[in-house]
Amino acid sequence: MIISRTPVRVSFLGGGTDYPEYTRRGTGMTLCTSIDKYSYITVSRLSSFFDYRIRVNYSRTELVKAVDEILHPSVRECLRYMGIDGGVEIHYVGDLPARTGLGSSSSFTVGLLHALYAYKGQMVDKRRLAEEAVHVEREMIGERVGLQDQYVCAFGGLLHLTFSDALSVDVRHVILPEGRLEALQERLLLFYTGIQRNAHDILEEQMERTARGDLAGDLDRLGALVPRGVEILSRGDDLAAFGELLHENWLIKKRLSGAVSTTKIDEYYEAARKAGATGGKLCGAGGGGFILLYAEPYNRDKVRRALRGLLEVRFSLEHEGSTVIFYRP
Repeated sequence: MIISRTPVRVSFLGGGTDYPEYTRRGTGMTLCTSIDKYSYITVSRLSSFFDYRIRVNYSRTELVKAVDEILHPSVRECLRYMGIDGGVEIHYVGDLPARTGLGSSSSFTVGLLHALYAYKGQMVDKRRLAEEAVHVEREMIGERVGLQDQYVCAFGGLLHLTFSDALSVDVRHVILPEGRLEALQERLLLFYTGIQRNAHDILEEQMERTARGDLAGDLDRLGALVPRGVEILSRGDDLAAFGELLHENWLIKKRLSGAVSTTKIDEYYEAARKAGATGGKLCGAGGGGFILLYAEPYNRDKVRRALRGLLEVRFSLEHEGSTVIFYRP
C-alpha cells in the first residue's frame, strides 16, 4: 500500500500569466504558496478474486475491467501514462471540495502520479512530477489549465514561478524569516463562497482573448506585480503594501473576462473591504470558490463579522509539497 499527500495552493499574484496561450508571447510570473489542506491518494494491489481489474473510489466508486472504462479523467490518463492496465485499487480523500479555485485537480494528479511511481518502486523528483502532471492534464485530458498549480503542489512552499517558451518553468523558493512568515500568515483569511464551478468553462472567454493577444497589456501588468510582491515580503517593508497589491491584482484580473466575478462575489469583497480588509482576490479562475483576504490583525474579527454568512477555512502555509507518507511495497 502507498499513500501520498499533496497540498492545494493559494495564488497571490500573477494568476493568468501562467497559461501557454500567454507565455508563447511573453514571460509570465506568479507568486503562490501551498497550504496545509491536502489530497490523499491510496494505491494498493487489487486481489485477483474480483471480477473487475480496477477499483477507483472518490465521490463515486468505479469497478471496471479496463483503463478505458474509467470515467475519472485523471485516474484514467495517469494509469495509461504509467502503463498500468489493472490489478490496482485507488482511493481519494480530500480536505476541501473540488472546483473551488485552490488547484485541487492538479493536487490530485500530482499526488496520483507520485503514488503510482512509488507503487512501481520508483521515486521521482518534484520537477518531474510537476512536468508530467502538466502533460497529463493539458495533453492527455485536454484540460484548459495553467502551469502554476502543478508546480506549487509538487514543490510546496512560497514560490516565485516564471513561465517562458510555452512550457518552461523556473522555480524559486521565496525564503523568509520565520517571524515574517508568521506575520503574513496572521493577516490572511480564507472564506468559502459555497459556489463550485468548472474552471474550464470559466476560462473559455479569457483563453480566446489571450490567444488573440487582446489581454496582453493586462496580463503584462499582472506579471509585473509579482516581483513587487516578492520585494515587499523579502525586504521587510510594511506588509500592508502586500495587501494593496492583492487589491490591484484583483481589479486587473476582473478585466480579463466577464466570468471572473459575479455580483454576489463583488458584494462579499466590498463588504470585506469596508470592514477593514486591505485587499484580496478570488482564488483560481474565478466565478466562485474561495475568497482570500488580507487584513491587519486588529481588523480580522471585523472582516469575519462582515462575512459571517460564509464558511471560514483556517489554514497555515506549508513547505513540503507532495510527499509519500506511507510506503509498504
